[in-house]
Amino acid sequence: MVTRRARFGFTVVASAALLGAGIMTVRELAEDTADPLPTVPDEHRAAIEAAARTCAPLSVPLLGAQIDAESGWDPQASSGKADGIAQFAPATWSEWGRDADGDGKADVWNPKDAIPAQARYLCHLYTSVKDVPGNPTELALAAYNAGPGAVLRARGIPEFNETQGYVKRITKQLLPEYEQTERERRERLQKDTGKTASTSPGATSNENSD
Repeated sequence: MVTRRARFGFTVVASAALLGAGIMTVRELAEDTADPLPTVPDEHRAAIEAAARTCAPLSVPLLGAQIDAESGWDPQASSGKADGIAQFAPATWSEWGRDADGDGKADVWNPKDAIPAQARYLCHLYTSVKDVPGNPTELALAAYNAGPGAVLRARGIPEFNETQGYVKRITKQLLPEYEQTERERRERLQKDTGKTASTSPGATSNENSD
């Protein structure tokens, strides 16, 4: 599990000096010393965006938040029971793993194979637990962690500390953070697109033309 810690030392000392000099506001100081929110790494964005189109419940923030909780985006992560960026157990990978990138091998250590498999399996889990009362996303995530049988038997999220914590961390912490960073990314892209359009040839009208 990857944790994010506040940056102390020089950053805080320098920021405090700027605040004392009246250069920084309290809000700016807080923003400067706080760790940045998580975001989808550029090298995995194409795979995540494609995987998010696998079924309606999925989204870029949801898949990103789940991978963050599973492996911290480490393709070589291994718990001893599950492997890779999406943490597939061998038996589950044998059923859901595919050669998504066409290199001739369904490789759990390859994010280009593992991320699409994560999406397919999560879509399957949404369907598997659809008749269980509760939040569909929480139930699907619980099934990913504990197995669909455990969710069906419990008729909800199983009373396993690991599963309870897993679902809570994703839905209450990581998912809102990834939703925010994706929203900010879209806004930046829209702003940049607007700037490009306004400065491109023909973007402004010539009112004096005949």
